[in-house]
Amino acid sequence: MQNIKISSKVDEVVWNELKALAKEHHQNVSGLLTEAISEYVRRKRIRPEVLNHLEGSMDQNEELGKLLAR
Repeated sequence: MQNIKISSKVDEVVWNELKALAKEHHQNVSGLLTEAISEYVRRKRIRPEVLNHLEGSMDQNEELGKLLAR
């Protein structure tokens, strides 16, 4: 996979915490940022999928839900 260079502004306190975390885990900041961005994207994409499945399940089992509510 090819790496790209990015530029962004980050709160100084958060940046210092990230650098300290990288040092604690013997990683570089770039590796931690890649991991964090990947995890963020994964969570954001999974949530709508899970909600769609939940909604579908509720629709399929609407009658059962009414029976259980009694």
